[in-house]
Amino acid sequence: MPIFPIPAVSKLARWLAGVLVALGAFNAHADEIVMAVARTPSSLPLFVAEAEGYFAAEGQTVRLLDCPTGRRCLQHLLDADAQLATVADTPLVFASFSRADFVILASFAKSSRDTKIIVRKSSGIAAPGDLAGKRIGVVIGTSGHYFLDSFLLYHGVDNRSVQVIGQRIDDLIPAIEKHEVDAVAAFEPGAYRAVRALGADASVLRAPRIYTTTFNLVAGRGFEGKRDADLVKILRAIDRAERFIRAEPQKAQAILRKKLELDQAFIDWVWSDLDYALTLDQSLLQTLESEARWALREGHANGKKPPDYLDYIDPAPLTKALPGIVTLVK
Repeated sequence: MPIFPIPAVSKLARWLAGVLVALGAFNAHADEIVMAVARTPSSLPLFVAEAEGYFAAEGQTVRLLDCPTGRRCLQHLLDADAQLATVADTPLVFASFSRADFVILASFAKSSRDTKIIVRKSSGIAAPGDLAGKRIGVVIGTSGHYFLDSFLLYHGVDNRSVQVIGQRIDDLIPAIEKHEVDAVAAFEPGAYRAVRALGADASVLRAPRIYTTTFNLVAGRGFEGKRDADLVKILRAIDRAERFIRAEPQKAQAILRKKLELDQAFIDWVWSDLDYALTLDQSLLQTLESEARWALREGHANGKKPPDYLDYIDPAPLTKALPGIVTLVK
């Protein structure tokens, strides 16, 4: 019987240990859930859940993937770079005309003041009617796009009388600074940054509460069926984060300031406009249907009729996480 020298045994042990570590790392990575999260005040519950360790407390390994917009987050989900995404309602409507591989799990934030029309006073805009004949920058296919059309319609301004210029999110503020556009329809924190960039030349056009933006947690279709138990825990962590926001607003604001790298003046600017609560109700369905009709009417989407958005909503995880919260009739 051969006798292995001690060094050989030592090498074998180290090799086996390395294999075990590698397998452990692989399994940990396989269990990790990547959540694409937009850098917006609406995403605060996710920032809090990460910062306060609520995901970990539920036994979940969640990695937040930063995105500049919800639309970009949705693209990460559709490209399989993430299993979950935070998205406003409008990008979901646009995607629904060509895809059916995602589902809405819950709304976790709402705001009727998230998008604002910021104008350069020097361009001669003092009231909504003055937008006729002007150039307005907006990120096409976002809540800002839908808000802009709704704003124009409410104030009797023919949207064909304005020049809507599609912009990348990073180019929106430079465009108004360089006088490439006369106004922008910007959601936060872009609206705040636009006002700061223009200084005394900035004006925010007063807007009625014509549209409430919802920010939603979305999963890849099929993922929610395989990982429902994990999703229930993630939703509980988000609910705990939202209770933290209500109980400890100063600490929550500090987390938001740090995450978005903005000052307290920004927090004061947006705080009263935000409503953080997990919901699934009829208002979400009505918003999706209204936006779909708008997209078809204005030629922003192809098709004869809106999709059935009940097929794009899975209430099961939220129902299990927070019984009684779901009021959507499905």
